[in-house]
Amino acid sequence: MPLLAAFIGYTTKLVAIEMMFRPVEFVGKPPYLGWQGIVPRNVGRIGSISVNLLIGRLINPNEIMARLDPVELTKQLREPLNQAVTEIGTDLIAKYQPQLWELLPADGQRLILRRIAERAPNAVAELIADFSGNPDAYLDTRDMALANLASDRGVLNRLIRDVGGRELRFIAHSGLYFGLIIGMLQAGVWALTHEPLVMPIFGAIVGLSTDWIALKMIFFPREERRILGLFRWQGMFQKRRAEVATDYGRVVADEVLTVPKIMQALLTGPRSDRLIALVQRHVSDVVDRQLGPARPLVRLSVGSERYRRLKADIAERALAVAPRTMEPAMAYAKEALGIQATVVSAMRALTPLEFESVLRPAFRQDEWKLILVGGILGAIVGELQVLLLLG
Repeated sequence: MPLLAAFIGYTTKLVAIEMMFRPVEFVGKPPYLGWQGIVPRNVGRIGSISVNLLIGRLINPNEIMARLDPVELTKQLREPLNQAVTEIGTDLIAKYQPQLWELLPADGQRLILRRIAERAPNAVAELIADFSGNPDAYLDTRDMALANLASDRGVLNRLIRDVGGRELRFIAHSGLYFGLIIGMLQAGVWALTHEPLVMPIFGAIVGLSTDWIALKMIFFPREERRILGLFRWQGMFQKRRAEVATDYGRVVADEVLTVPKIMQALLTGPRSDRLIALVQRHVSDVVDRQLGPARPLVRLSVGSERYRRLKADIAERALAVAPRTMEPAMAYAKEALGIQATVVSAMRALTPLEFESVLRPAFRQDEWKLILVGGILGAIVGELQVLLLLG
């Protein structure tokens, strides 16, 4: 009986833990006949709490974005910029002035493209400086982080499982140890009474109590205390503060606030129209400056409307190739932003209550379901014990 009780405690914990995270999508007939992992089902609520902690307490987006050095970033982008300018320039000049372009000798074509390419890095540096000076105008970091979590529910799963992996294993192992202890009591009661109800009742007690005790031991006490004057205890999650901070910072930097996702949010997020307007302004300035005194002649030859369309096309193409153009600078940008180091440092400075909010939201609202599931499964296995013993 003690061994079976330990088995009940361990398996019910494993099932409860998996039910937190799996399946990622609802399986069954909605809304009630089926199941979806507690974390992916509540990605909006849990994700919002996590993002509020991340953006509101751990990092300052303006401070992070200001770390990008326009000069260094432009240096990293020089070669891909030259390639992009050549492609865009060749296509659009041939589109808007095909006769003139075809009449130019090869050296003349290369000279025009080289002059545009020489100006491009300066324009990019100015654009980056504008963005770094007021990133909030172009990037909604909170919306970006929430969108990333909502688009891939597995990210939030991994964030919680990676950060709280040791605590989740403790929950499973606690079912084994506490189940063994309660099983000894169960064996004693059964020996005295031989009452069939003893098995499911104790099975339910094992399932309910071990879940509840394990959850409490993970988070409480927040500060180290002496228990019964014999030994010291602190909630496991609080005790692992340094390790948790490192894991959390790594997942945030690698999966939530990545440079490619920041780039995507800039180009497609709710404030992307401001970035597009900024790019169009800089492109227009570059084209006008390069044409210089010849600008009236060009406008006359292509028409004012087509001239405006030309500049708009250049800006549109520049935005389209931006992700590919930025690839060589991704490593520099990630290092310069220093998101992982910033998150780790800020987490270590959190109060115990604030630190608890890193993992606690995944359990708090629905932890009663985990405890209830443990009790039900325990009662079922207890009844199977009765059938085994009396059958």
